[in-house]
Amino acid sequence: MQSYKKPVLMLATLAVLLSTLPNGAAAGVPTEQVRQTADKVLQVLQDPQLKSSSNTGQRREQLTQILANRFDFTEMAKRSLGANWQKGSASEQQQFVRLFTNLLESSYIGQIESYSGEKIVYGRETVDQNQADVETKIVTKKSEEVSVNYKLKSDGGNWKVYDVVIENVSLVNNFRNQFNRMLAKGTFADLISQLETKSTLKPDRS
Repeated sequence: MQSYKKPVLMLATLAVLLSTLPNGAAAGVPTEQVRQTADKVLQVLQDPQLKSSSNTGQRREQLTQILANRFDFTEMAKRSLGANWQKGSASEQQQFVRLFTNLLESSYIGQIESYSGEKIVYGRETVDQNQADVETKIVTKKSEEVSVNYKLKSDGGNWKVYDVVIENVSLVNNFRNQFNRMLAKGTFADLISQLETKSTLKPDRS
């Protein structure tokens, strides 16, 4: 079955981005809120008491909570299923959101912890009513540039990320294509079963 290497690589890149946003960037509210999230991530990573391997669980719990406050994982899960979302019962939809969120979190929390000083350059921020795009570039230590663009929605003034486009590849669309192929061969329950066993969603770290 198809590997989930591409989404995991995208998440790894996203993790680096989240932990390297500059403090002095002049931008609008969406970018500022992402920066605030990055500051909190850095505080956890730089906390001497949390660097010990004995505190790994506590450190990752804090990182997970910080990211959950900025990312709308429920919206990402729905968009990753597209029209197939309606095929599941309310209970199955809840299960899918939980499993999808766990997949994303487990894919890149470890990558966040391996931050090694990559830099970020801001581009254009576009706001259209309750939606926004924030364009950025990651600059690696080899001076290579990777475009990473956020798509956000406003929830009462709190801007939440619902998709990330890395090098013109949408994380949500990438997952949707793979879920569509799975559902073309099976039921919603089958998809949930595969997520639970991780037989087809195990991160490919090669």
